[in-house]
Amino acid sequence: MDLTRRHLLGGFAATAAATVLPARLLLAKAPIEQRFVLIILRGALDGLAAMPPYADPDLAELRGALVPPAPGQDGGMVDLDGRFALHPGLAPLKDWYAEGSFLPLHAVASPYRDRSHFDGQDLLETGAARLDGTRDGWLNRTLGLIGATDRRFGIAFAEEIPLVLRGTTPVTSWLPDKPAGLPPGFPDLVARLYDQDPALHAAYASGLDTTAFGRQIQGMVQTASASGPAMPAQGAMAAPAAGADLQLAEAAGRFLADPTGSRIAVMELYGWDTHVQQVKRLDRLLASYAATLQALRAGLGEAWKQTAILTVTEFGRTAAANGSGGTDHGTGSVAFLAGGAVHGGRVLADWPGLSGDRLYLGRDLAPTTDLRAVVKGVFRDHLGLPQDALDRVIFPGSADAAPMRELVRRA
Repeated sequence: MDLTRRHLLGGFAATAAATVLPARLLLAKAPIEQRFVLIILRGALDGLAAMPPYADPDLAELRGALVPPAPGQDGGMVDLDGRFALHPGLAPLKDWYAEGSFLPLHAVASPYRDRSHFDGQDLLETGAARLDGTRDGWLNRTLGLIGATDRRFGIAFAEEIPLVLRGTTPVTSWLPDKPAGLPPGFPDLVARLYDQDPALHAAYASGLDTTAFGRQIQGMVQTASASGPAMPAQGAMAAPAAGADLQLAEAAGRFLADPTGSRIAVMELYGWDTHVQQVKRLDRLLASYAATLQALRAGLGEAWKQTAILTVTEFGRTAAANGSGGTDHGTGSVAFLAGGAVHGGRVLADWPGLSGDRLYLGRDLAPTTDLRAVVKGVFRDHLGLPQDALDRVIFPGSADAAPMRELVRRA
């Protein structure tokens, strides 16, 4: 990884904030009341496993042991509408579907049609129609359009700010810090080192503020957890996959719930490149993803009603299994919308079918919905952005991808 002064600065800020800042911080007034969270599943989610089209007559023969037991059977998939079901690991989200706050979309893809994780994620995050060297992300451009003035309005809950959030509008990142023992006066010494550099001094101060605010939020989460269960029971698949940080997800929700807090956020979940033993891995990963969403909702509290959460991945996986009990890089996958602002309780899919002549290049789920049209529909009706800005600024050259309608309840 590229180790820059910015990264070092973030580390200094994380440790310094533990000792020098007050417990309560006041941020500038947020430019909007609506919240938007992007969750990126890195590695390429198998959409046919996460949301099996169990009514498709070709599914069982094509996928074999990759298909979960039928709805109603022990450990079976969870029926949604008689055509599609949720993987059993996503069972907790059936209640959200029933209440209208969960909206799955199938056969979705970005414009990318090759099979490189790096290129696929690059195109997913820049919002460009092709790999053209664009180095800022569509979420950063969104922050510019809504008039974000405080870097904490756009936040990544990650060690590094992902490409989708990078650009000319200032943003920040946050993780719970674990400060090592430092000598007294260390933060003041670092501050003096940067006094003569206005840019570094401002960045250092902002880092301190963000980290201190995060510690305040983290303290609220720990207090809530100590006083009782913070999240609903998860059922038989409650144990999240190793590495899942449900406390971080709940803290992220509290950042967004604060009246003067963050409004646009990014989270990343890793490990979705399931070339080997996919069934067992996805059992854990999808249960962990569902638990993450529930923790995020717990942290949001009443702000859930003003929130749209979009989950995406760089591309799908092959329709048939490989020789290692897994799947290889593919094309079409799923996207999930969740939140109190979402018009859910239905499945959106222009279903292409799984017969051999309907597969993309004879091997992948054919994409029929442009992911950019999904984002545009959310941003037009949830954030109030005009279509011209969506076509030219957020996703340049995308006029042919018309915003989808009625994905969210209008703000």
